[in-house]
Amino acid sequence: MDGNLWLIELESALLDDCTVDDIYAICQGKAIPEALRPDVWQVCLDVRSKMDQLAQFNEIFDLPFQTKLRRDCNCFVEKLGNEEEDKVAVVADLESILTFYCKNRNLVYESNNGWVELLLPLLSLKLLRSDTYNLFEAIRDTYIPKGCVKNGNVFHIFRLLLQYHDPELCSILDTKRVTPDTYAMSWFNTLFASTCSLQVVLAMWDLYLQQSDPFLVFFLSLIVLINGRDQVIALKSASKEELISFLVNMPCNIEADDVMDFCSLAQYYSLKTPASFKRDLLKVLFGVQSSAAEENVVSQALCLPVSVNELVENASTSSENSNPDAVRFFLVDCRPADQYNSGHLSTAFHLDCNLMLQEPVAFQTAVQGLLRSQKNAIEANSNAGGEHLCFLGSGRLEEDQYTHMVVASFLQKNTKFVSLLTGGYEAIHEYFGDNMIDCLEDHDPLSCLVCNKGQVQYGKSINNNAVSGGNGSLKRADNRRNNNPPPDPAERKPTIDLFSKLSLAMKSKSAEVKGKLFDYISNPNATVAPVPEKHVSRNERNGKRYRNVAPVFSIGEDQDDEYLPSASFDAPQQPAAQQPGSNTENSDDLVSIQAYLKGPDVIRSFKCQEVHLNGYMYDSYLLVTPTHIIVLRELDRKDKARVIVRRPLQSIVKITAKKRHRDLITFKYGYPEEENLVITDMDRFLIPNASDATELISKHIIKQT
Repeated sequence: MDGNLWLIELESALLDDCTVDDIYAICQGKAIPEALRPDVWQVCLDVRSKMDQLAQFNEIFDLPFQTKLRRDCNCFVEKLGNEEEDKVAVVADLESILTFYCKNRNLVYESNNGWVELLLPLLSLKLLRSDTYNLFEAIRDTYIPKGCVKNGNVFHIFRLLLQYHDPELCSILDTKRVTPDTYAMSWFNTLFASTCSLQVVLAMWDLYLQQSDPFLVFFLSLIVLINGRDQVIALKSASKEELISFLVNMPCNIEADDVMDFCSLAQYYSLKTPASFKRDLLKVLFGVQSSAAEENVVSQALCLPVSVNELVENASTSSENSNPDAVRFFLVDCRPADQYNSGHLSTAFHLDCNLMLQEPVAFQTAVQGLLRSQKNAIEANSNAGGEHLCFLGSGRLEEDQYTHMVVASFLQKNTKFVSLLTGGYEAIHEYFGDNMIDCLEDHDPLSCLVCNKGQVQYGKSINNNAVSGGNGSLKRADNRRNNNPPPDPAERKPTIDLFSKLSLAMKSKSAEVKGKLFDYISNPNATVAPVPEKHVSRNERNGKRYRNVAPVFSIGEDQDDEYLPSASFDAPQQPAAQQPGSNTENSDDLVSIQAYLKGPDVIRSFKCQEVHLNGYMYDSYLLVTPTHIIVLRELDRKDKARVIVRRPLQSIVKITAKKRHRDLITFKYGYPEEENLVITDMDRFLIPNASDATELISKHIIKQT
């Protein structure tokens, strides 16, 4: 019975207004029972309460391609082997849904576009035709990437992903001129429904839809290739047609019992891929529309692009507390020596791209030094060390052609995890803005080409103290030379604290490390600078929103939760948006646990575990003050923690506990809006003897009202 409690919890959630996050937290990757699958998929695709769109259908089948559409529907159903009566009903549903879809979206049906195959798993749910249509429309809008056509962007991006993780396999396919659109078209168009058995597709989509990640199809496709790489390599002498035929049918070997491992591997490779790959390409692949310039950049990319935001955040985050499988970059600055010496990130290794043509022997020596430095930085667990090579150019096309030659030389050697920083050094310069002097090593505004960009057009000398048209950093340097007062701190950007911490993280050990590089290479301009341990906290919690909650503060039953022994009273009328500190507060600095627990405002503290929706738990302390609850997350250092949560007591509108786990406490935050209570966020903790904590917190909440 205990093993099936999650099913009871799932049924209870489906009866209420649950979200995809709720379902993910309950199921934890388990197989969805057939009876509950229709409701689960409708929640995951957010079509549960959607109107009957087919009511607008006039039942007139008069499209110019109607004959072709009807023929394809009939041919498809014939292959299923259903009873004759069932065939008629299935064909009718297929043709009606696809005809209305074409009319409603003003689309043209094409054979082999995957629509018919995509409908098969949905028809197996045996829902009303209108519900099936809503599911079909939602899954195409949300999970089928744009550009699934010959030579489309989808396949350029997939090739970059394959090259990043398995350059040897990518090179073999490139040599045979086997592009992804020749073998993976149906994988992306149908989410494997055209190649895998129905039971495999149902199990795969159960996990797929709970993830709410449209990019998962890229990583599932990547796993298909990597798992079959030995067979592909064995076929490299076969004809192009034979190789394509083998590749197209590779997913057919997946069995239902393999689906869990299949999806887990896909998530693992997703974690080992730069996050900006997904974030920056979201608009191109799944947005309503994207510009031709954006699509052109993707199709012409030499290797996987990385955004400056991700690079800087990666360099400033301590490797000690990051996931060991997560991406860690080793930055390679390929600009000429004079440009590098005028400003660079102190975590960057210098590899002068000009050496490749001018002094090939010195270049090879420098490359060996690079690889040696990378290995030593990884072994030292330095912030500057990582398996993933990110190359950096100037950001100017005429110079970056040499950077591209360097990158290509690494790709030709089948080097894994090769990426290129989008925008080059110029992007880093713009990212730091007025704070670049604090964040860049050896930055000299007088010789920095980016700082002096455009000086000629203003007719100003860069040595003139009265620069009026130059870069902000140049102005600031001139102000310092003239002993002018610095800008008012109140006028500086809110991100100044972040940049000052980046400066500390990147520059503290640069002088110490520079000398070590000469043990590795003979290039006098090359430097590598591991940085000290530094924690920059990130908001890791997954909040969720509930609807139609009663407009009173209640410590009591909520869905599958249980009432706690406390009072009910009207919620504070101040909206959360107006409450100071109502959002989670992330502290950038480490704190002493004992010093914090002995703070004058702390009424009492409780040892607990912070529980995330993804199932992760973190050892923590819950502190209660007269006005706030504060959560400290323990770190792997004696007496060190980070402030993860700081919430005003008056923002708490519900405290609930699980019926079957009374120590699992959920705090919900929000504000009343007319007749409804808007829940804006939540935190969940496992607190031993939780009743002591909830009674104390409830008592002080009442004092706030």
